[in-house]
Amino acid sequence: MATVTEVLTAGTDSVNLIDGVKAGSWSVEGMTQSEINEMVQRNVDHLELILEYAPVDSDDDTPNVKGSADSKKTTHVAAIATGKKYITDNS
Repeated sequence: MATVTEVLTAGTDSVNLIDGVKAGSWSVEGMTQSEINEMVQRNVDHLELILEYAPVDSDDDTPNVKGSADSKKTTHVAAIATGKKYITDNS
């Protein structure tokens, strides 16, 4: 099973996409605003999901992202807020 750091590192793609769309540096050429919002929402959902990862018992090897103090969580939480605000502002 992956470690907390590996899970959060994998989520960095979603952080980069959300931040890139907001900054206008992510290519969305040919996409409607609705499609862009859906793409951002999928990535927000992904980040929210991985931030909830936690083992259910002592035999579960799921990484405890939820209980972790890993500093990468801060960027993920910020990207979720950015994505939600972007969707609200562009709906």
